Amino acid sequence: MSTKKNFVTIDGVVTIAYPNAMFLVHLDNNIDVLTVISGKMRCRSIRVVPGDRVRVELPVYDLSKGRIIYRHPVKRKNDATDEAH
Repeated sequence: MSTKKNFVTIDGVVTIAYPNAMFLVHLDNNIDVLTVISGKMRCRSIRVVPGDRVRVELPVYDLSKGRIIYRHPVKRKNDATDEAH
């Protein structure tokens, strides 16, 4: 849960990235939500692509729209280091 009173936070997976900087996120409770990226993530140039696991903040009065506030780290194998060993 969020520390803000009027917001609920929940994790999900980005399914579609629209060209106008909006994203469709499939939440863990099987609901699809239209989201945008928060201002801090835009300032820090954090990229969000389909398949990323994110945390979404939803206002309690409209649960169909939200804001992406965190992108979970992605564990990727580095192929260059695997070939060297």
